[in-house]
Amino acid sequence: MKVNYGSQTDTLTIIFAKTPVTESDEDKPGVILDYDDKGNLVSLEILDASRRVSVQSRIEFQVSPVAGYFETNSGRFAGSEFCFDERLGRISTR
Repeated sequence: MKVNYGSQTDTLTIIFAKTPVTESDEDKPGVILDYDDKGNLVSLEILDASRRVSVQSRIEFQVSPVAGYFETNSGRFAGSEFCFDERLGRISTR
């Protein structure tokens, strides 16, 4: 999964899979859902994100402790709550 905030376009995009998009629906005004050819959700795009998201440069997410670890390219983190600060470019536990 990849999360990207584009400051020039003011869009927040969450990409769930690297699959070609074959259909897009604007589910609610400013919220676009992208699907692949099998109907699977590929990505979610939020337009005018600065009006809808409080701090665009800070992304917080929670990982269910199924295995008890969260793996990244830079290592493994124990626990279930993590915070990614785009300005610092790192993930830290809460």
